[in-house]
Amino acid sequence: DLPTAYILGSLPPETEDEFRGDLRFAEEATRSGVVPSRSARARREWDVWVGFCGSLNQDSLLTRVTDKIKFLQVFAHRVRKGTLARNPSGHAVRARTVEDYLRSVGQGFASVGAPDPRHQLDTTKTDFRLYRQLRCYRLEDPPPDRVKPLPISILHNVHEQAVLFADDISLAVSDLSYMAFFWLLRPGEYCSGTNSHPFRLCDLQLFIGQQRIDPLTCSLADLNRVTFVTMTFTTQKNGVRGEIIGHSRSGHAFGCPVVSVLNRVRYLRTHDATPDTPLCAVRRPAGAGWCSVSSSLITETIRLSATMLGPQLGFLASDVSARSCRAGGAMALLCGRVDTSIIQLVGRWRSDVMLRYLHLQAGSLMSGMAATMLTAGAFQLIPGQEVPALAAPLLVEVPALVE
Repeated sequence: DLPTAYILGSLPPETEDEFRGDLRFAEEATRSGVVPSRSARARREWDVWVGFCGSLNQDSLLTRVTDKIKFLQVFAHRVRKGTLARNPSGHAVRARTVEDYLRSVGQGFASVGAPDPRHQLDTTKTDFRLYRQLRCYRLEDPPPDRVKPLPISILHNVHEQAVLFADDISLAVSDLSYMAFFWLLRPGEYCSGTNSHPFRLCDLQLFIGQQRIDPLTCSLADLNRVTFVTMTFTTQKNGVRGEIIGHSRSGHAFGCPVVSVLNRVRYLRTHDATPDTPLCAVRRPAGAGWCSVSSSLITETIRLSATMLGPQLGFLASDVSARSCRAGGAMALLCGRVDTSIIQLVGRWRSDVMLRYLHLQAGSLMSGMAATMLTAGAFQLIPGQEVPALAAPLLVEVPALVE
C-alpha cells in the first residue's frame, strides 16, 4: 500500500483523518462497481497471485522484475494445470478461467496505480507471448457446454403439470418460465439465486389499449381487460436503466406474456404484496412471510418435463436449465425470421455473444435453406481490373428445382 502511505505522509495532520474516511468510502464504491460475487472472486484470485509471488520470494507488484510477462506465463500455466486454481473435476481448467485470473492480477496492479503487467508498454494490447499462450489454451479446450434452447412445448407441459398440482409454487414456476421465454430473461431477473435482481410489482405497467392502469389498485375486472404489459429495467444485468420492454397478448390461453404476468399480479395482490415485492415471491404457509422461487427449482421443474418430451424434441433433460428459457425465446424469434438485431435488442445483448445461444439444430430454421442457397448461389461478381473482359456476358443457367 505504498501509494496510500505516500499520500497520507504528505497531508497535514488535521486533514489526515478526514482523508482516510473519504478514501474508505471511495474504495467501497470501487468494490461495489461490480456484483459482490465477482468482487469476492477477484479478491480470491489476487490472493492466489500473492501466494504465488511469495513462493518465488517476490512482492505482489514484482517491483524488482523487469520482464513481468515471464512470471505471468508461469502463473497462467499453474492455474491451467490446476496447481493454483481449484478444479474439482481434476481436469485442466478452461482458458476462460485462466484469463479471469490474469485479469484479476492486472486489476490488482491498476488498483494501486501500477501499470497492468499484461499489456504491452503504453498500450492496452495484450503482450504477444501471453496472447499466444492463451490462444493455445482456447484451442485445446473442449467444446463449450451450451444450454439448449427450450421449445415452447416444454413450457406448456410445465403449465399442465402445475395445473394438476394446483399449488402456489408450481403455478408460479409456470408463469415465471413463460415470462422468461417471452422477455428473454436471465435467471437472476425472474427468480432468486446468485446476484439476482428479480423484477418487482413496481417495475410493471399495465395497459388497456392506450389507458395505463395501476397493477396494485385497479379492479379485477380491469385486470382481465389488460392488452399490453411492460417491464422496466432497473438494476438487472446489461439492462439500460429505465429501458422498457413490453408485450401484447399472444392469443394463447396460457402461453402468453400478458396472462402469465397477470397471474402473478393477482396472486401477489391477494396476499397483500407491496410495490417492492418480487414477482417470484410466494407466501409461506400459515402467513410465515415470503419465499422466492429459485433458479434451481425452475431447472428441476423444466427437466422433469424435458424427461418426458425432450428425446422426441432432440435433447436430454441435462441439456436444459433455467437459462434455457432465455435461449428458447431467442431461438423462437430466430426461427420466426426476426432480424438478429431485433433479437439482440430485446435480449439486451451488447455483442454477438447472443449467437452462442442460438442453435442451427432447429429443423424449422434450416428447412428450405438448401433450395434458397441453390437459387441465390447463382450470383455473379463484379470483375476486378485484372479479370479479362469478355465479348458477351457469361450466362449461368440455374437448374430447375425438383418439384
